[in-house]
Amino acid sequence: MVKLQDILAARERIRGAIRPTPCEASDYFTERTGCSAIWFKMENLQHTGAFKERGALNKLLTLSAEEKARGVIAASAGNHAQGLAYHARKLGVKATIVMPERTPLIKVTRTRDEYGAHVVLQGANFDEAYAEALRIQKEQNLVFVHPFNDAQVIAGQGTIGLELLEQTPFMDMVVVPIGGGGLISGIACALKETNPRIQVVGVQTQALGSMKASLQAGHVVELPAGATIADGIAVRRPGELTFSMVRKYVDDVVTVDDEEISNAILVMLEQEKSVVEGAGAVGIAALINNHIPAANDKKVVVLLGGGNIDMNVISRIIERGLVKAGRLVRLEVRMPDRPGMLAGLTSQIAEQRANIVEIHHNRAFSKASLGEVMVEVTLETTGRPHIQELIDALSRQGWQVAEET
Repeated sequence: MVKLQDILAARERIRGAIRPTPCEASDYFTERTGCSAIWFKMENLQHTGAFKERGALNKLLTLSAEEKARGVIAASAGNHAQGLAYHARKLGVKATIVMPERTPLIKVTRTRDEYGAHVVLQGANFDEAYAEALRIQKEQNLVFVHPFNDAQVIAGQGTIGLELLEQTPFMDMVVVPIGGGGLISGIACALKETNPRIQVVGVQTQALGSMKASLQAGHVVELPAGATIADGIAVRRPGELTFSMVRKYVDDVVTVDDEEISNAILVMLEQEKSVVEGAGAVGIAALINNHIPAANDKKVVVLLGGGNIDMNVISRIIERGLVKAGRLVRLEVRMPDRPGMLAGLTSQIAEQRANIVEIHHNRAFSKASLGEVMVEVTLETTGRPHIQELIDALSRQGWQVAEET
């Protein structure tokens, strides 16, 4: 079991190499939740974009000279890989990272080319990559650095809790993402051993709520594989060490679904101008969807664990969010197939002050009758009322209009 003294020692060990991250108040989210105040602990601003640096560096600094000479190995598809590779390079320690074959190219190249690790692509998922890492570790006599079920890694992550005690000593609650449990174990230990009044709530994705399921069962359980946008916390089985610490220190664990996470990413980007990955956004997703009733009227800190999100994913999230908000719409307009009708349609759209993003004039592949044409048009609008005004205006021309959903 990790103790407060271990976390205090970790803080001194990594001091100067890890930047203390800001803890910023949010007026926008305070006004839109039942909390009396909300702060964001912005671990997405670390050099490698996530909190994982803390635990990785603390582990590296506790290795003996002989262990450093042997080199380290880890299995990871993202943040742990980058944090370990970055600090291993700075310390002159050889690092090998086993990543699943489908790991996004940007993460592979950053870990290998920018941070200098030897990258092995193996397996269709994390579990297969993990098995390969253990095989290589035994074969080459390397030091395995576990992403969460390691006392020194947990102690390193716990330094966030010490920073919070200095930055927001008046907080009532801290909301923390949970994957394998290393982050929340360290933070909860630091907070509870210093000020037991502070509540600690963990948030998992519904797709893989392995810690919540383990707490309910009373022992560590392994869940079937699942897909989620919060890939950084997509852990099928929590650690034995982290499970015992969560059971001792954490007040509650809740879950959020992918739709809630996606919306939280979008709102953070739009309102806070902050890029947060799926795993880093689960805390705010839980609050804005009222999954933590105990947070009402409380001063709450939300941990933003990381910001390493693929740009293609952000693009899809933005588009889906615009559709959901009624700011992007696709209409099907059935009209007579006569010269000038398409020009009439675009003129009507212009009069309603909507902007055409895309237009498709379909004769052959549509349900329209002979002598008719189906026009699909994607529009930028100002919201749901504007969409209804558009539909009404086009319908008054005698055209059949339907919104695609």
